[in-house]
Amino acid sequence: MKRLAPLAMSVALALLAMPASAVDERHELEMLRETTLNLIDTLVEAGVLSREQADGMLAKARRKAAQTIAEKPLDESTIRVTYVPESVRQEIREQIKKEVVSQAQAEGWAQPDAVPGWIKRIKVEGDIRLRYQTDNMAEANTPAADYVLAAQNGATRAASFATVDGNGVPAANTLEDIGRWRVRARLGVLADVTDHVSAGLRLSTGNTRDRVSTNQTLGQNLNKYDFLVERAYVKLQPVSSISLTGGRIPNPWYSTDLMWDTDLNFEGVAASWQYKERGARFRPFATVGYFPIRAEDPPSAPEGRSLIGAQVGAGWDVAPWQQLRFGLALYDFRQFEGKREPNTALGISGANQIVLTSDYGSSQYESGLRQKGNTLFETNASNDISQPIYFGLASKFRPLNLTGAWVLDYWHPAQVVLSADYVYNTAFDKREIERRTGLDVSDASANAWRLGISVGQAKIEDRGDWKASIVYKRVGSDALLDAFTDSDFGGGGTNLRGFVLGFGYGLDHNTALGLKYASADTITSPTLRSGDSFGQDTLQLDLAVKF
Repeated sequence: MKRLAPLAMSVALALLAMPASAVDERHELEMLRETTLNLIDTLVEAGVLSREQADGMLAKARRKAAQTIAEKPLDESTIRVTYVPESVRQEIREQIKKEVVSQAQAEGWAQPDAVPGWIKRIKVEGDIRLRYQTDNMAEANTPAADYVLAAQNGATRAASFATVDGNGVPAANTLEDIGRWRVRARLGVLADVTDHVSAGLRLSTGNTRDRVSTNQTLGQNLNKYDFLVERAYVKLQPVSSISLTGGRIPNPWYSTDLMWDTDLNFEGVAASWQYKERGARFRPFATVGYFPIRAEDPPSAPEGRSLIGAQVGAGWDVAPWQQLRFGLALYDFRQFEGKREPNTALGISGANQIVLTSDYGSSQYESGLRQKGNTLFETNASNDISQPIYFGLASKFRPLNLTGAWVLDYWHPAQVVLSADYVYNTAFDKREIERRTGLDVSDASANAWRLGISVGQAKIEDRGDWKASIVYKRVGSDALLDAFTDSDFGGGGTNLRGFVLGFGYGLDHNTALGLKYASADTITSPTLRSGDSFGQDTLQLDLAVKF
């Protein structure tokens, strides 16, 4: 609307400055004069001009007209008329009409009932990513059969590699390279219910067995894919600095993929506070959350599992082109450690049939949850010879996580970001792990760290945007729970070290090409036997579109 203001003002001043006596003798000019007055009123109603500005403009135009008549009086027999060619008048009308209609549609003031109010409060967003991925196994990898044999000793760090099929043949792959096409589709709805209440819902591809991936592998005999609820939450924000979110929510923590996979969402409630004083250079924040991992369901699962976390941190504008951000978090994973089943959990009924108590195996670290890397031990009762091996976590987990980033915006829009992340498991007890496993685990580690640097745009949104990065990670076996960490690095989990190279380039608006190469190897033996190892190099080529 502001763009048509200079044009409208020029027309208005030209017409209003004409002597009234001349205008009265020309009916058409009188119509133009009235049209101009109506146009000025419209500009006032649209908010382009205030009523005071409009009245002042009209008064100024009349004073100028009176001054002109006084200085150069007209002969009574002469009528002077400012001539505006029809082509010019038509052009003016079309320009004003076009810009007024465009602005009216954008702001909704021309037809207030044309767009329902609820539409303005809802935002729909989504993305689709096509990926080609290759996983190349190291030649020195330990064969899957050795994992099966090692697990029979009652301990392992890669239980998923110790599985067999119905014929007793090892089912895991540790030696063959894999190439596959994958797709990810996500569709989300964000709704502002009121000024203080909002809600979010997002659907995605994937499956209910893998919480740290939303990929769907192509090659399913042309079958359709599942579309699952990835997020469903309500957010209360009584004031701008405080929010309470509950349901299946986005990651509430300031973190990297060292602790949490980027595709992971949380179930539970989180409350956060952030200092939002305008112009403040130092902005502290705090977050607390409670997340049930396994609901209590007696008698099969008498003890529920949960995660409780708390984090404090701050953002600090050191200079106009330099920012620091850091966070310190403590997470407590409750009832995750494994417990050896007592022999009393087994009983003998008629015909010497073995009967298990209803909660037998409830402390296991199940295959649908774990990835690999954490030290595991057999939780079966010592005289249990009929059941499959149940593996439980040998360590408790209460990791302390320090995360920081230094952002240099000196070369805006490109920026340099230096990041660091460190984790220490405060509940780690090597003697307790050795007691549960019955093995020497001097190679077990409670530490994990990550260093990274990226150069380029903060987000790849338009054509020509780019970003390059390099990251080095070293994740100790029992520093953090392997279930929820990065699923791409070394095939997922802990007990891994290596680097990740990444590059992204904007092909068009919200259309990007991405390339990532990750190389990882185990730090200590994944079988707890000397000399065994596992390594994997992963290459991912992505084409991603957002809408």
